Amino acid sequence: MAIRERRRGLHVEEGLDAGLRFLRVLAAGPARAREAQLDLGERDGDRARDPNRLALHGHATRPVSPAELPRCRCPVPARSAQGYVVAPVLLDVDGVFHVSGHPIDGVGDAVRRLREEGHRLRFVTNNTTSTRADLAADLRALGVELDDEELETSPRAAAKVLAGKRVLALTMAAIRPELEGVELVGEEAEAVLLGGADETDEPNRVFSYMNLARAFAELEAGAELYCLHKNRWWQTARGPLLDSGAFVAGLEYAAGVEATVLGKPSPAFFGAALVALDADPERTWMVGDDLEADIVGAKSCGLRTILVRTGKFRESALEDALVKPDGVVDSLGEVPGFLAEAS
Repeated sequence: MAIRERRRGLHVEEGLDAGLRFLRVLAAGPARAREAQLDLGERDGDRARDPNRLALHGHATRPVSPAELPRCRCPVPARSAQGYVVAPVLLDVDGVFHVSGHPIDGVGDAVRRLREEGHRLRFVTNNTTSTRADLAADLRALGVELDDEELETSPRAAAKVLAGKRVLALTMAAIRPELEGVELVGEEAEAVLLGGADETDEPNRVFSYMNLARAFAELEAGAELYCLHKNRWWQTARGPLLDSGAFVAGLEYAAGVEATVLGKPSPAFFGAALVALDADPERTWMVGDDLEADIVGAKSCGLRTILVRTGKFRESALEDALVKPDGVVDSLGEVPGFLAEAS
């Protein structure tokens, strides 16, 4: 099959919303600069493999230039009634609020306390199996008060970046409504989009050999590869399960391309959340359970970070990590107190 030559680049429409323009411009940059890498290193006498260990080593995290990130229009930081600085906070969802739908103790009270103390919140998730409305409803069922608009999801980020393109999407069916403005096709695609895995048999169908071979053929014909995230695994109630990052890596290897990551740890994804909060990165905290996607991704953008000992947390991975969080707490319930002491 002849390979069609396509010019890479980005056309930014005149008058485009500043937040959307920011997301698209970052998404157009070099892929390796977009995806923060965490090198956990391999030590002599390496212990049993931990799923938090990365297969790739030697990829240093590239800090994002301040000029690439949005700036807050309000230069004076807010203060609580007690007098300490009230920082904007980004909150991961899976592994922080729940594991396989089972709530982690104290999450509802923690969010309530953060709001009462004046923290502006944004929920940032790589979940690729539910719409934003369904995710918000699930959180409310856990006792967390939030509006749908407070959720930043990778499928909605994909819709912004891929709007107007012909896209072959290997994703869970539930998120298709989120890809508004994207033309979903089975052939002659301009882009291939991968993402999603759950605890049903749907991934068996989505990532079948023939579907992956179809995606490979489109990449060979010149389509660009995008992924909702590149997570290697995720934590479930029955233990770690393989995530769709494995299929992304396989297509990268086979087609000799590099995927654009649309969710965490992409600077564009964090940047969209900062735009929504009108927040400066250095004044903002990221709370998560994933060293690579949450901690390294946020720190590469200049955010401060808190790692929770729930979800994907592994003590051995934290010990080996070259990039450390600014704080470690047992769960989200301890975050309000940590922030009060840190300010």
